[in-house]
Amino acid sequence: MKIAIASDHGGFALKEEMKKYYEKQGIVLNDLGTHSEESCDYPLIAKKMTDAILQKKTDLGILICGTGIGISIAANRVKGIRAAILYNADVARLAKEHNNANIAVFGGRTQTPQEAIKFFEIFKNAKFEGGRHERRIGELDDMGV
Repeated sequence: MKIAIASDHGGFALKEEMKKYYEKQGIVLNDLGTHSEESCDYPLIAKKMTDAILQKKTDLGILICGTGIGISIAANRVKGIRAAILYNADVARLAKEHNNANIAVFGGRTQTPQEAIKFFEIFKNAKFEGGRHERRIGELDDMGV
């Protein structure tokens, strides 16, 4: 499984902590930026991630900004993207099982590295249930965004 990670300046520290954790596990996350705490624009970071997902350069994405809100809004503007802010274990599981989310979103100023890693692991290991959920995902794509 290919996993990409990206953040704006508000999520940079959390991104770096998650990369270190996964490197110790033998998993290299493809870092799409930013590469410092210098101020940058989260919509541009979200665009890099959504392009990577839609071009099948990565299977799953992790996006991080200060709260997770702005970067998730930006990513969800793109048809075919389902970015979910993962803030507890049930949400992490259901984001995949019911919504087939392809991007996990975290808040660098609102979540600890331990929380983000725990929730991402649940998300990564969950399986999309299909069925009635498939129809609803199709309805999302038909909305024209």
